[in-house]
Amino acid sequence: MPSSTHSENRTRCLQTAIRLLSMREHSRQELSQKLHQKQLTEGVDVVALLDQLELADYLSDLRFADMFVRSRIQKGQGPQKIRYELAQRGVNQTLISETMQNADVDWLLLAQQQREKRFGLLLPETYKEQARQSRFLAGRGFFSDTIKMIFNRQ
Repeated sequence: MPSSTHSENRTRCLQTAIRLLSMREHSRQELSQKLHQKQLTEGVDVVALLDQLELADYLSDLRFADMFVRSRIQKGQGPQKIRYELAQRGVNQTLISETMQNADVDWLLLAQQQREKRFGLLLPETYKEQARQSRFLAGRGFFSDTIKMIFNRQ
């Protein structure tokens, strides 16, 4: 393939990356996957392109993680689910831990709000109903200790 086609691919790849980043933050892994899916990467050093975007501060896993955590907290998701989804998007564990610590959220209060939003103010009277509500909260990503505390507040 002629080098002019490689440079055209690199230009298209860079433009696409910038367009994607202008819509929302992406993790480095997500952006790489999207560029490969669009089949724009033939003859393009994607790692170097992503490095260039990071150097220009267009791409930042830290910004992505901060935005992602805030977004998921607003959706009422718990820490387990948020951590898992960040890891799935290629954010490293150190950055995940740092971002979660800086989140400044009361996970117990958030879990309680999600339970009340779904099931009402009254705590369940039967074990079966408590188990159902516990499964709901676990599915949202809350730790079992947090869930137990909600039902022990009487």
